[in-house]
Amino acid sequence: MKVALAIALGGALGSVARYYVIGAAGRWLETLIGTSFPYGTLTVNVVGSFILGALVQGLAVSFDAGVVVQRFLFVGLLGGFTTFSAFSADSIAMLERGEIVRALLYIVLSVVLSVGGFYCGLRLIRGVF
Repeated sequence: MKVALAIALGGALGSVARYYVIGAAGRWLETLIGTSFPYGTLTVNVVGSFILGALVQGLAVSFDAGVVVQRFLFVGLLGGFTTFSAFSADSIAMLERGEIVRALLYIVLSVVLSVGGFYCGLRLIRGVF
């Protein structure tokens, strides 16, 4: 029961954080770069992957954080913060609008930057500890 409550709390916090980060990052990057693009979703997925990489190394490998804390962070908080479903919906919407190059750029950037973010987070913590 403790684990389920920890996941629920983390998921709620992660979802609210995602809402605010998607809005802020989307507005800021659209203003900065000047084109319509799912910047917010890309941002939460890359940042979430980076944090996950750091936490996997830091809490799951280097330190024993315990099952409840790990599930709160990994499944709840980061599961609520990142969003594969929005990535999928954004990709299909662009493809259906005929924005083939933009959709492919978004797909490639999402995968490459998210995996790269995870790796950078992992390497950062490995270098520290």
